Amino acid sequence: MRIVRGAAAARTDLLRRPPPDAAEVPQSVLDRLRALFGEPMTPEQAVARIIRDVRERGDVAIRDYTQRIDGIALDALEVPRREIEAAYKRVELPVVKAMHLAAERVRAFHQRGLPKGWMDMDAGLGEMVRPLERIGAYIPGGTAAYPSTVLMTVVPAKVAGVPDVVLTTPARKGGEVPPVVLVAADIAGVDRVYRAGGAQAIAALAYGTESVPRVDKIFGPGNLFVMLAKRQVFGAVGIDALQGPTETLIVADDTADPAICAADMLAQAEHDVLAAPLLITTSASLAEQVRRELDRQMETLERKEIVAGALSNRGGIAVVDTLAEAVELANEYGPEHLCLLVRDPWAWVDRIRNAGGVFVGEGSPEVFGDYVAGPSHVMPTSGTARFSGPVNIRDFFKVTSVVALRGDVLTDLAEAASVIARAEGLTAHARAAELRLGRPPAARKVPAPMPIRKRNSRPEQG
Repeated sequence: MRIVRGAAAARTDLLRRPPPDAAEVPQSVLDRLRALFGEPMTPEQAVARIIRDVRERGDVAIRDYTQRIDGIALDALEVPRREIEAAYKRVELPVVKAMHLAAERVRAFHQRGLPKGWMDMDAGLGEMVRPLERIGAYIPGGTAAYPSTVLMTVVPAKVAGVPDVVLTTPARKGGEVPPVVLVAADIAGVDRVYRAGGAQAIAALAYGTESVPRVDKIFGPGNLFVMLAKRQVFGAVGIDALQGPTETLIVADDTADPAICAADMLAQAEHDVLAAPLLITTSASLAEQVRRELDRQMETLERKEIVAGALSNRGGIAVVDTLAEAVELANEYGPEHLCLLVRDPWAWVDRIRNAGGVFVGEGSPEVFGDYVAGPSHVMPTSGTARFSGPVNIRDFFKVTSVVALRGDVLTDLAEAASVIARAEGLTAHARAAELRLGRPPAARKVPAPMPIRKRNSRPEQG
């Protein structure tokens, strides 16, 4: 684990990162794409080909790419209800109970943020807030199963009142979906589960196939090909964000426990060799202790090779002069997770401008955010915390403006609209406004506005 000293070195040697779409693609990936398609191809080109094939050939293309990429032959894409029910017998009861607890905390957190519609009858303006009709939850697979991501993406959708939630996730050998993922899907309230992963799953959710219905918006993280697919289908369908490799940045002073700092960094590092476990501290002594702890604790981890790769690729420790300097570096970096392990963490919370989530003190580790705290763990990465936040309840709604003008407001606005329209050279616009001025007063009356119906009898929605 490298240690750099000073803010300047931290900026240039530790915290500098390329944009997600500018990362170098390993030659092994390019070689595999060439073998798959029979010609040299970039990941962007490969994803475009897969999306086109799924649009044209539907389920056949999903099965074809799953066989060619993953070596898995799929029969039915949808997981039947009986398989979901049987999954409970293969998941230990403490795991089921823990997922119920997590789901309840996620549910309670998002219920507090439900948006409300409003209507101002005098101004003749308002907003209707309505849940999306159908969303797709993409749950990554591969080297690990992620029931927590099921809970973090589906529970808020159901709190919002989304009537139809479709989940896709890669199948394992034999076409099996991990039982723990199926149980999580059932607890969260998923309506349908499909065995599909990668760019082909994103294409299916965006455009629909014989089996997979088209959705209004896609949620969930994934690998490079999933991210590229989400970017390419955006516009035909909504997406939550383009998530890159995960990141945790710890700001610590001389009161921090080096064993806890190391444990939190290792928890992040075991996700992926491209994960970024980072520490900025005012204590050179702590930096050295954490480095020793990382080496010691890593020896007993099951995913030791992945952890070692993350620590050497994007991990690091910076020693700076002051906590103010450390916090400013953190704001410049804009991490997915920002952990404050300092003497008085609340004194610094208001100074955080860019972070997906802030974890205050040693009693609030990022790992709790991954599983049971309540806010979604699907957070902005790659510096996008500068302009975006975690998946939240508002992501599952759309807002419709309501305009219902009458009386003097109508007259005043018609005159102003006519002036602006003629200034823009749009005569038809001006005449449409002026007609409202030329009619007798009685002709300008509009019926009294009808009350806006509330969906699902939920008072929080307008």
